Amino acid sequence: MTAVHEQAPRTPPRFVVRTFWLMHRTAYRLTRGGFGLSRPVAGSKFGMLRIRTIGRRSGQARAAIIGYYEDGPNLVTLAMNGWGEKEPAWWLNLQAQPETTVDLPGETRFIRARAATGEEHDRLWAKFADYRGWGEDIDGLASRRSRQTAVVILEPRPAATSVKG
Repeated sequence: MTAVHEQAPRTPPRFVVRTFWLMHRTAYRLTRGGFGLSRPVAGSKFGMLRIRTIGRRSGQARAAIIGYYEDGPNLVTLAMNGWGEKEPAWWLNLQAQPETTVDLPGETRFIRARAATGEEHDRLWAKFADYRGWGEDIDGLASRRSRQTAVVILEPRPAATSVKG
């Protein structure tokens, strides 16, 4: 009898992931936001938003384009950095300063970021399967990391919910 060894799913080499991110941000800038952001469609695809942060060490304005889905008024994403070991800079920046804005197709929202915990984390994690593109085996991909992948909730801020743009 031979033992069956399950392997964690493979991810593209880091330089491929970083090149894709660079190309995506460049296309967004060149088209002045006309390309690069989208709404999620349950059962089909996750959406893309642009999140703005302030660098926790530099104090400089930063922006990243990340995938998300909607859960009521909240936007939900993963702090996964292309399934790499390190936490994404945007998430580290949000932990230091959780209030910011996100750009969506046709609008900017004022949000406050936080990590989901307990049953909420489990419920939201399970919903990622409804949106293709996170990976065929999201649990296998997450197992490659030494820490739990944060499910990040971007909640509308109580003082303002959105500004049309």
